[in-house]
Amino acid sequence: MNKTLIEMNCPFCGREHSVTVNADAYNDWLNGDLIQRAMPELSATEREQLISQMCPTCQKNIFGE
Repeated sequence: MNKTLIEMNCPFCGREHSVTVNADAYNDWLNGDLIQRAMPELSATEREQLISQMCPTCQKNIFGE
């Protein structure tokens, strides 16, 4: 399995964070597949990191547990 590290900065706090994903699944998502179908092995928090680039701490502060 070809893994890749996706690095990003949170748009709210500016904190750097990352998610390791399967490269093929990531490309499937970028090409229109639903993220939960392309990467079901990721947690909801990790998927939200990819969608919004929001770090886990800001997700918790905004969405709660």
